[in-house]
Amino acid sequence: MTATAVAVRIVHFSDVVKRPLVDAAGDRIGRIEDLVVRLGAPHPPVVGAVVRIGGRDLFVGIAWISGLGERRLEFTGNRVDLRRFERRPGELLLGRDLLARHLINVAGGRLIRANEIELAKVSATWEVIGVDPSSHGVVRRLLRGHLWSGGEPGPVVDWESIEPFVAHVPTARLRIPYRKLARLHPAQIADLVEAASHEEGEEIIEAVGADRELEADVFEELDPEHQVEFLESRSDADAARLLASMAPDDAADLIMEADQDRRLRLLEALPQPQRRKVRLLLSYNPETAGGLMSPDFVSLPETATVSEALAAVRHSSAPPESLHVVFAVRDDGTVSGSASIVALLRAPSQATLASVVRPIPAHLHPDWDLGATVRKMSDFNLMVAPVLDVEHAHILGIVTVDDVLELLLPTGWRRDFGTMSPED
Repeated sequence: MTATAVAVRIVHFSDVVKRPLVDAAGDRIGRIEDLVVRLGAPHPPVVGAVVRIGGRDLFVGIAWISGLGERRLEFTGNRVDLRRFERRPGELLLGRDLLARHLINVAGGRLIRANEIELAKVSATWEVIGVDPSSHGVVRRLLRGHLWSGGEPGPVVDWESIEPFVAHVPTARLRIPYRKLARLHPAQIADLVEAASHEEGEEIIEAVGADRELEADVFEELDPEHQVEFLESRSDADAARLLASMAPDDAADLIMEADQDRRLRLLEALPQPQRRKVRLLLSYNPETAGGLMSPDFVSLPETATVSEALAAVRHSSAPPESLHVVFAVRDDGTVSGSASIVALLRAPSQATLASVVRPIPAHLHPDWDLGATVRKMSDFNLMVAPVLDVEHAHILGIVTVDDVLELLLPTGWRRDFGTMSPED
């Protein structure tokens, strides 16, 4: 949203705060210290102001303050409630709780800073309509009352696409809604966590914890430093629950990043199927094909039909990137070939898998280093490469191209990309 998109006049929060509040005769009563808003609406309404009167912070309802968008702020009530201001549940102070703090721009999938908070009177209600994350707001705050007077806002981000961090507010009932974060890709949420402070990151992780699968996906996308940081604050049982929801290869990598005296406890706390897969992966160097591979893939007997193979893919719990290829196995369990999803979609539904698959010309060995793995996958244009045992007979797992890319890209690559502006 920009200033031209708003049909009403925008008032800057920095032009209101610290200004005197006067009575009808023009005599000073006190000074505006902050504005109080109530969260929960697309545009939070301003319910009142914190006014410093005689060394005390008192609450004055917004209905008794006129001239919010003018030079003179006037108290229009009959008397002031002399009880000290106390927050009520669900209320935030714009200056103390939001100004100059990080906010989540859900629409953009990035953190922004509320360098200025923009207000407007909609019908009869003053509302927070957005924030200005640009340097305009910083300059306005620093030079308020001196060289800077009012001024047009910078690019304003509509509050409806913003979620504030409120864990630091004792009376805030609301937390970041899971449903809004769920619109973002797990990698975008991981970018937010990595760019945030530890407390802000905890608030994001807590929000996505409403969906165990999404929480695991986000953890898989975090860099090792942040994975360990947030895993350390969890009990062994809670950490094991998270690890059980992650892909086995990612769970194995995270266990290896944990303190040595904790690794065995975490491993033993995993459910048996996941524990078996993770133990297998931990037996390999993490930068070999065996350490990179995932034990989750789709394999079917050669006699299965194409229709059955597609149904198996449809109902598989393996990660999507592992499902580009289906493997065919003989009666003795040895692999005979593979077929891409495209090949299966083009084949007659009742054709057997044996008639569609191609023999596996390219495969990896579990002890191959990253260089050998990359060369093989590059030479044969493989999105998914099977890792075979020493007899070249059984599939131990698969390596996907995204696993290789993560190791090839420099440390911090996602953070560097995430800090780009939309124009970059």
